[in-house]
Amino acid sequence: MLEASKKKYGFVLLIFANMIWGGNFVIGRIGVEYFPPLLFSLMRWVIAFLLLTPFMVKQFKKDWKILRQHKRVLFLLAVTGVAGYNTIIYFALQYTTSINASVVNSTTPIFIAILAIIILREKLLANQTAGILLSVLGILFIISKGSTEVFRSWQINAGDLYVLAAVLMWAVYSVIGNKYSNVLPALSTFYASSFLGVLILMPLSLIEYMLIESKPVFSCTSGGILLYVGFLASILAFLSWNFGVSIIGASKAGVFLNLLPIFAIVFALCFTQENLHLYQVIGGGIVILGVLLSSMKSIRMKKHFHKNKFSA
Repeated sequence: MLEASKKKYGFVLLIFANMIWGGNFVIGRIGVEYFPPLLFSLMRWVIAFLLLTPFMVKQFKKDWKILRQHKRVLFLLAVTGVAGYNTIIYFALQYTTSINASVVNSTTPIFIAILAIIILREKLLANQTAGILLSVLGILFIISKGSTEVFRSWQINAGDLYVLAAVLMWAVYSVIGNKYSNVLPALSTFYASSFLGVLILMPLSLIEYMLIESKPVFSCTSGGILLYVGFLASILAFLSWNFGVSIIGASKAGVFLNLLPIFAIVFALCFTQENLHLYQVIGGGIVILGVLLSSMKSIRMKKHFHKNKFSA
């Protein structure tokens, strides 16, 4: 009974994390109307870093030696996962809808699988190949809005391509993070990479401020947006996801990521002027089907592995 209750709690945490991340695309789409992308990303991580500091100083000092030994890895994580991914997403949301961005972003597991094959030398299974091809078809369908004329006239939305670049960044972050997951402590690594991300974004946002005409707008609304991305999306969702994964297991938790675009679509329809188009539904369905197909065999293999590992 206690185990069942614990699993339900894990499911709730995973759903809650994806609900926040889904809302983050909509909030991000609104936020770029108040802040230029680099400054938006900088303020997000400054808030996250400051909120984490009182709770992380002691643990950070304890883990300092191991973190210093892997400073290049931390820098790479900061460039890809903190500075790179979020900033590119905010650039993308200036040109594309939060619905399109969230659906294209759902291809992340496919990009992770491809990079795992290249970087970690993992074997490419038949179902992964089929899943990758299906997801690529889904992306092309969304980008083209279901029409080949878009490619013929080269009228592709730049924002959708930016999202793909951001997804590639996150895939690199995920693969490198996974490679060192047994070496680097999770929370201290997140805290250190957040700080490094802030250092990277500071000079870039200053250059942005001097070059562009649009300036930040500070108000109660923009303050609420910063609180959402800095606390809810960066810290609370991160903790919810990690605790949920620790309860349910990584193989089962991965499927819950498919809830992210669904929440993003619901929030976009409720709180913005965006409309849901048939090509987004069809393309998104193809992408999610490809992701599920790609992960199906690996889930079964992991279950089989764990069963044998703990059996006599």
